[in-house]
Amino acid sequence: MNRSTKLGAVAAAALVLTVTAPAAGAHPGRPAGPDPARATLPAGDGWASAGTGTTGGAAADASRVFTVTTWAELRAALAVPGTEPRIVKVVGTLDAVEAGCAAFEAPGYDFQRYLADYDPAVWGYEDEVSGPQEELRAASATAQGQAVKVKVPANTTLVGVGRDATILGGSLQVTGVDNVVVRNLRLESPLDCFPQWDPTDGATGAWNSEYDSLVVYGSTHVWIDHNTFTDGRHPDSSLPEYYGEVYQQHDGELDVVRGADLVTVSWNVFTDHDKTLMIGNSDSAGATDRGKLRVTLHHNLFDDVVERAPRVRFGQVDAYNNHFRVPDTDYVYSLGIGLESQLYAEKNAFTLGSGVPAGQILKKWKDAPVTTAGNYVDGRPVDLLAVHNEQFPAEVLRGDAGWTPVLRTRVDHPLAVPALVGVHAGAGRVR
Repeated sequence: MNRSTKLGAVAAAALVLTVTAPAAGAHPGRPAGPDPARATLPAGDGWASAGTGTTGGAAADASRVFTVTTWAELRAALAVPGTEPRIVKVVGTLDAVEAGCAAFEAPGYDFQRYLADYDPAVWGYEDEVSGPQEELRAASATAQGQAVKVKVPANTTLVGVGRDATILGGSLQVTGVDNVVVRNLRLESPLDCFPQWDPTDGATGAWNSEYDSLVVYGSTHVWIDHNTFTDGRHPDSSLPEYYGEVYQQHDGELDVVRGADLVTVSWNVFTDHDKTLMIGNSDSAGATDRGKLRVTLHHNLFDDVVERAPRVRFGQVDAYNNHFRVPDTDYVYSLGIGLESQLYAEKNAFTLGSGVPAGQILKKWKDAPVTTAGNYVDGRPVDLLAVHNEQFPAEVLRGDAGWTPVLRTRVDHPLAVPALVGVHAGAGRVR
């Protein structure tokens, strides 16, 4: 695609784009309109439609419409000053770590030296690691964080153009702002170049990593629509082991945390990941999260994910018409019930892997009520709460989340959900 100017420095001039020709027709998850970048969240479509609704940068003047083809250009476009509406269109593949991990290494950092210094046979499991190599690892991690994280300002629409708009290894931070739309992007999970070894994490220690593909932190009115979240080229199965533990280089795909509120997550694909989607990241965050974290999840595909689809603390979360395609092995759970959560799970479809019992779909982390209604498992209606409580009598969950969702534009029969979501969810399916 030809560009009339190139974004370089933060103060670069905005590109003036021509309006895309109107698309013919629409599908159930595709708001009608001539240009996907100008789409706004329909009235009544989940929690993000409450109050002032969510429009992102739909009203942007031509001077605040940017087209970007590199990670540097994206960072520049999002850093242009002002909170007036802006649209940032992503074309092609943007690679946040194109130069490789070595570009972030602090002078003197040596991974083989790190492994030798903190080998449990030498260091043990009683104390957290410290010393020169841990300090250099932390400095290297800081450099990577500065390179791969980018803040998305208020009143912004970030949208992929066409069917193949991709961000590799970047972490989008929607932090402390209002009115943001993220659509039509393939987001390959960031690969942490410098995970930290924590010998005190569990009985045999663990590698802990940073960076989610998308973080909504203390922000309101956020619409996340028609994206594909994936580990892509670096599935967990490709990661090595050190000290007998997987060298985990992935964190989450999507986090909604720390007072975030009024979020709609629709028609996305979450695939090939372990700890996928967290709503509320700490039991100790009640001061910021209580009464917030109101999130709607509808018409999303959770495909081959191990757990957290989502895990919920505090929030009133409406999860309906999602399809959960559960893996045969390593599956932990789909819907996690955490402290003071009020999850309402209705008319979802679950396709279970071989030998996976339906009682495993729910997971009790802390005592909290949950509503499960009209859900189907392998094509048949199943009372998720009853089968969970029967399978796990020591982890009985209470029914009735104490509220009834009203912000829904359409509710499909769960038997129709796998086909609808399979055809229409994910990046590259917006016109």
